[in-house]
Amino acid sequence: MGLVNLPPSRRGGGGLSRPWTLLDLISFSLFAAVFIFFLLVFTSLGDPLAAAGRRALAHSSSSDPRQRQRILAVFDAPVNFLARQQLGESVEPVLQACSAEEVDHMPCEDPRRSSQLSRKMNFYRERHCPPPGEAPLCLIPPPDGYRFPVPWPESLHKIWHDNMPYDKLAERKGHQGWMKEEGPYFIFPGGGTMFPDGAVQYIGKLGQFIPIKNGLLRTALDLGCGVASFGGFLLKENIITLSFAPRDSHKSQIQFALERGIPAFVAMLGTRRLPFPAFSFDLIHCSRCLIPFIAYNGTYFTEVDRLLRPGGYLVISGPPVQWPNQDKEWSDLQSVAHALCYELLTVDNNTVIWKKPTESSCLPNQNEFGLDLCSENDDPNEAWYFNLKNCVSRIAIEGETSLGSIPKWPERISTPPSRLSLIKNGNDIFEADTRRWARRVDYYKKTLGLKLGNPEIRNVMDMNALFGGFAAALLSDPVWVMNVVPARKPLTLGIIYDRGLIGVYHDWCEAFSTYPRTYDLIHVVGITSLIRDPTSGNSRCHLLDLMVEMDRILRPEGKAVMRDSSESIEKVARIARAIRWTVEVHGGEPESHSGEKILVATKTFWKLPSSSH
Repeated sequence: MGLVNLPPSRRGGGGLSRPWTLLDLISFSLFAAVFIFFLLVFTSLGDPLAAAGRRALAHSSSSDPRQRQRILAVFDAPVNFLARQQLGESVEPVLQACSAEEVDHMPCEDPRRSSQLSRKMNFYRERHCPPPGEAPLCLIPPPDGYRFPVPWPESLHKIWHDNMPYDKLAERKGHQGWMKEEGPYFIFPGGGTMFPDGAVQYIGKLGQFIPIKNGLLRTALDLGCGVASFGGFLLKENIITLSFAPRDSHKSQIQFALERGIPAFVAMLGTRRLPFPAFSFDLIHCSRCLIPFIAYNGTYFTEVDRLLRPGGYLVISGPPVQWPNQDKEWSDLQSVAHALCYELLTVDNNTVIWKKPTESSCLPNQNEFGLDLCSENDDPNEAWYFNLKNCVSRIAIEGETSLGSIPKWPERISTPPSRLSLIKNGNDIFEADTRRWARRVDYYKKTLGLKLGNPEIRNVMDMNALFGGFAAALLSDPVWVMNVVPARKPLTLGIIYDRGLIGVYHDWCEAFSTYPRTYDLIHVVGITSLIRDPTSGNSRCHLLDLMVEMDRILRPEGKAVMRDSSESIEKVARIARAIRWTVEVHGGEPESHSGEKILVATKTFWKLPSSSH
């Protein structure tokens, strides 16, 4: 007992050798372990093993908070770049895939969380994000059978069924012309609940009372939009409509809209202001959106009034407008519109059209809702997690933001808006920004090879938009741009709307309110500034979380373009490879002297193993 029987080849060669004991074997193992430890710690030979460990760590589960911290530590630790060159890129950490059940996951609109919240004022259907540090660090997979989206403009009429294989909406709304399944496609005839004969006919009818065709109207908001056919067909009139609807039991209305190439995002009018500045939309439309405008003493109506440009048009089609058994609701709706001095243009069956006055509200006056002007301290442009107020917003620049005062489209896009007067040297900054982005976009197309004029790129996001200069430079391309103004930066989104562009406020330490795979190209200047506290300069969240979110909303084979300092781009490039993007790094334009680098990344088209389904 106690002897280890070794093979003959490992025994001593002569009769003087003694058998190995178990103690000898243990002593030798300890000595070898110590020797290997010193070899790995104090020489570069340990780098391959450490890198392989980082790779395995990134593949492991991120549901454990301690495991999450270990994953983040991998990207915060300094990297031995010499070892990386020797070993190749295969040693880079690679994040794991989320489960197949997460294919349409929206972190801030998760039914598992919202089902536990209050129903009052539809609070539970608004944004509710996981606490910082609790979002899983994994990559959302595409659905089984996913393929490259149908390009624009064909996508307005049909999309691939397998890209979002949800039949419930087609089954419930097919008779109203919303959508239907046809072979490998979902087909969109262009109808809606209140316009089953098609959006084109419906828009033509509205055009008898609203100047749709002369360039006066440019920006529209469609409340509770369904699959956004109204906004899709308004594009032919050069009116860009931002459509929204909540995540609901019908599944994926907004996802269908974005797959069609129509501007849309997930939202709910509940307890907070919608994430837009005041007086942004020339037209606001509700087609059976079921928003109780007169509830809570007209609070929802005053929120619509905050968003509607002076002289703009409000269309409500469906209940309670001359609707059976809703006489009181219809009477109250007319009363609140009258209290705000809206001009009634027409009531046609179940559709009403009002025009907002071009001057300041006629309040204060006597009205049954107790409505009055908001305090002079209230900034109507504050709209990120800002609770609704039961008051009427004041116009900051009297007469200069109303329809008729601002230029018609397309002159609007290049004319310095009056809101620039609220910014020091605003006009000069605006003009310089416009020239800068014309040069940059030309460089993107000619030198970096971005196919921005290709119909395969349709849905574009600018994560740090400022005045919308990037979007303005793309005017001739078949794209639309979601201009995002970070909530902690100067509130310039009103200027973007005055130019005839669209966008939202957002905090990039939270997930964006959209489904996965809904943008073809994402653009950002100063990506590290999006997560930095403007006062302390410290990071409020991790860059890895932000880029995992970018991966979630970017479609497979989509592009991401990021501009930042060399140091920041180096960090971004490493994370980009970890989330399975291919990466190219370029210098800036010849006219640029900022030292910026430009990273152009492509999201690879990977799939879950078949066993995961």
